[in-house]
Amino acid sequence: MDRLKEGIFSCPKGRYLFTETFALVCSLLFFVSLSYGSQVRVFKLQGVLNPPMAHYLVRGIEDAVSSHSTGILVLIDTPGGMDASMREVVKAIMGSSVPVITFVYPSGARAASAGLFVLEAGHVAAMAPGTNTGAAHPVSLGVKMDDVMKEKAAKDAVAFLKSIAEERNRSSLWLKDAVVKSESVPAREALNLGIIDLIADSVPQLLQKMQGRKVKVDGREIPLDLEGVSIEEVKPDLKSRVLYLLSLPDVAYILAILGFYGLLFELSNPGLIFPGVVGVIFLVLSFYSFHALPLNYAGVFLIIFGLGLMVLDIKVPSHGLLTLGGAFSFFLGSVMLVNTAAAYLRISLKVIAPVAIFTALFVAVVVAAGLKAQLRKPFSGAEGLVGEEGESRSQVDARGGQVFVHGEIWKAVSSSTIPSGAKVRVVGVKGLLLQVEPLEDEPPGTDTFKMRSS
Repeated sequence: MDRLKEGIFSCPKGRYLFTETFALVCSLLFFVSLSYGSQVRVFKLQGVLNPPMAHYLVRGIEDAVSSHSTGILVLIDTPGGMDASMREVVKAIMGSSVPVITFVYPSGARAASAGLFVLEAGHVAAMAPGTNTGAAHPVSLGVKMDDVMKEKAAKDAVAFLKSIAEERNRSSLWLKDAVVKSESVPAREALNLGIIDLIADSVPQLLQKMQGRKVKVDGREIPLDLEGVSIEEVKPDLKSRVLYLLSLPDVAYILAILGFYGLLFELSNPGLIFPGVVGVIFLVLSFYSFHALPLNYAGVFLIIFGLGLMVLDIKVPSHGLLTLGGAFSFFLGSVMLVNTAAAYLRISLKVIAPVAIFTALFVAVVVAAGLKAQLRKPFSGAEGLVGEEGESRSQVDARGGQVFVHGEIWKAVSSSTIPSGAKVRVVGVKGLLLQVEPLEDEPPGTDTFKMRSS
């Protein structure tokens, strides 16, 4: 090895090749470090903070840490969310070895309820003008809490929020009011209260204001060097987007109703297969959505009862009374279905009203079609011959004869004598024997015969 080194460095050409190779490797390492390090990854907490949203944020933060990004930016616009999901995101931010900037953006956005906890968890917390935060009082999801439990939940939330603020060296005086009194403040007041670090109009301005700012990461203070960094927005993958969509209460409600329609069509017309398969799929998807929501079983019963009444109206004519009662029960059950004080977890009336009206109209159309079919004159079988017109093929009287009606020759009787070739009308059916009456007094051709005779 020593001889090889002496040979390389003793030769001018060898020294040149070694120098060029070393420079090339250093350049490659430099560009690789730039591509991985000088980068701020942007994530959007937009909408309800639920398990799919928490999975997207936590996984994104972990990927950004493993790729040694310069910083992580979380844009917040949320009405709140579930406590378990919020704590997952807060733990991921607090344990990140890469600085996390939380930013309520754009103007008009909010960081309400669970969003306040995420905002405070950031190494740097910022808001845009025209935004607000607060209203973090915990709400029950399905389980009715007495005053003692409500007080315990509020104290737990206050302690958790204060511990986050103290870790980030922010004021915690107002945070108690945000939880206990559900107070909310705009961006400028939040800055004056010391619960955020700065206000910025845009993301570039935010990064510019943070340049050189020291933040505490892993127990040590480091200055932020964000000059010239690239900004990469990380969007949720297809799986996260689909699961988030399915977790929305309105979507779950619509899927459940569509599943009912599919099963109704399959039971009404056995053998179609497709409506039954689609109905089962929609119902299973709705079960996934509803499992994380606090369902009120009285609401579930009223919906099933209402649908049952409307379906029963198809079988038992009630002049629309069953459909009217079923629609009312269906509407009440839909309103009561999700039992929570959080408006963002309830089913919207803008969805319930059209679905209830459409369901009632759909059943009403089916009922009307059934009644019309029952009142319609039969057009097949022996009963369908009543009122039909034909022609006598032989003399028809009380003893009998033959007539041609509806493309067939029938035995017939008449209270009057009808000559052959006369027009007849069927007035009754007894088994395979028709009762007919003449349509005209004289057989066809009588007038012509008289004219020729004269």
